[in-house]
Amino acid sequence: MINTIGYEGADLSDFISSVSEAGINTLVDVRDRAQSRKKGFSKTALSEALNAAGIDYIHLRELGDPKEGREAARRGQWAKFNKIYSKVLATEVAQNAVAHIIKLSESQSVCLLCYERDHKTCHRKRITDEIEIQVGKKARHLGVRKFERAA
Repeated sequence: MINTIGYEGADLSDFISSVSEAGINTLVDVRDRAQSRKKGFSKTALSEALNAAGIDYIHLRELGDPKEGREAARRGQWAKFNKIYSKVLATEVAQNAVAHIIKLSESQSVCLLCYERDHKTCHRKRITDEIEIQVGKKARHLGVRKFERAA
């Protein structure tokens, strides 16, 4: 199964618990830069925390949203964002990364990670839309449980 999650507004322990409770085997980080100002969510720290919980971590930078796309999304310029990210998704390296996710999902529960809490305003939704087109697999969009209950 393919899932997605955003860590916006969450703390690391609630995030790890949510991913674990959802039965995720592999978390695929689709950020262009696997860095975060939020403690625990940069590549090394996140990878170590996930591995301690028995969850594999993979960073597929090839599927990251470039700086121009992130800036367009922050400004709510969705047409510009979609145009920029469509070019990324059309590249051979991005399509190879999508194929890798599809292959992983045949034998395990995979979760795509990015920052945005709302998957509809994140490029990870575009990735799952592409996967659905290719193989008909619907994605499940997770929320961080403690954060979701408090909302």
